[in-house]
Amino acid sequence: MLRSKMSLAFGRASLTSVSRAGSLRGLGMSGVRLMSTDGEEWRASNAEKRYGGLKDEDRIFTNIYGEYSYHIDEAMKRGDWYRTKDMVVKGRDFIIDCIKRSGLRGRGGAGFPSGLKYSFMPKESADGRPSYLVINADESEPGTCKDREIMRSDPHKLVEGALVVGRGMGARAAYIYIRGEFIHERKCLEIAVQEAYDKGMIGKNACNSGYDFDVYVHFGAGAYICGEETALIESLEGKQGKPRLKPPFPANIGLYGCPTTVTNVETVAVVPTIIRRGPEWFAGFGRKNNAGTKLFCVSGHVNNPSTFEEEMSVPMKDLLEKHCGGVTGGWDNLLAVIPGGSSVPLLTKVSDS
Repeated sequence: MLRSKMSLAFGRASLTSVSRAGSLRGLGMSGVRLMSTDGEEWRASNAEKRYGGLKDEDRIFTNIYGEYSYHIDEAMKRGDWYRTKDMVVKGRDFIIDCIKRSGLRGRGGAGFPSGLKYSFMPKESADGRPSYLVINADESEPGTCKDREIMRSDPHKLVEGALVVGRGMGARAAYIYIRGEFIHERKCLEIAVQEAYDKGMIGKNACNSGYDFDVYVHFGAGAYICGEETALIESLEGKQGKPRLKPPFPANIGLYGCPTTVTNVETVAVVPTIIRRGPEWFAGFGRKNNAGTKLFCVSGHVNNPSTFEEEMSVPMKDLLEKHCGGVTGGWDNLLAVIPGGSSVPLLTKVSDS
């Protein structure tokens, strides 16, 4: 008799589970690293440290389940747009330094250090070309649904984050490229952008900072390949979404031939909170090179599929049992997990610690 076989996904990844009946289901989970490249040395150095158990007061996304209104007045009560002007006025060096010290890495799957990535943008354009921030909201990986929860329930975190990150890289505008099937999420995001314009938070003289910054929402047509950054840029330009050859890289020649950084929704949305609370606060979660908190989405053969925020480096078993009610049929019923889509090797229960 077959036991339940389950696969989990990190970042832009999916999980597939095979039940006793042999049916296939999708299971997606993003952003965890369960195994160390340092083997026994890493296990010994972390033997007394237990990760997970994030407290409510430490959560960045306080409305991920849509319990409260996503409109700007309610968002401000939850702390969004608080002293955003101060961040913008302090300038790009301050913002990039905070991101680097926080240890924030890309939340879209690749995990590249965000502060380093943003610093690649040129400070001065010799030929007068503007710089752009492109936010990849084309969440198309099967089983992955964390970014759509942000856009649906906490869109002002993304809009504010776009302003702060855009200032950090000297961009004059942000383009949010949202998956075409996300109709409701797009409407919520467009409303949030308009509210921010009406309040003077973005646009000309954003937050009374003297910095001009626009935000545009563009929706795709369902092409999976547009999740790749250069294919996304091609689509934004009105062309067929096909990846470009690299080099040149987007930081040199990106959208409309201008310096461009393409980054993930969650990566952008957490930046204002990191700066408010301090980069050391964020770096205090997780372990070295895997710091901070993260949204995870888990589905498939678990009792309570859900999306939730938790500390990085949390053990797989703790993650599933605390937030998902455990594996269907019990922990012993789990054979394997795929932490990143069909191209990622299986992880077994032995990999949990």
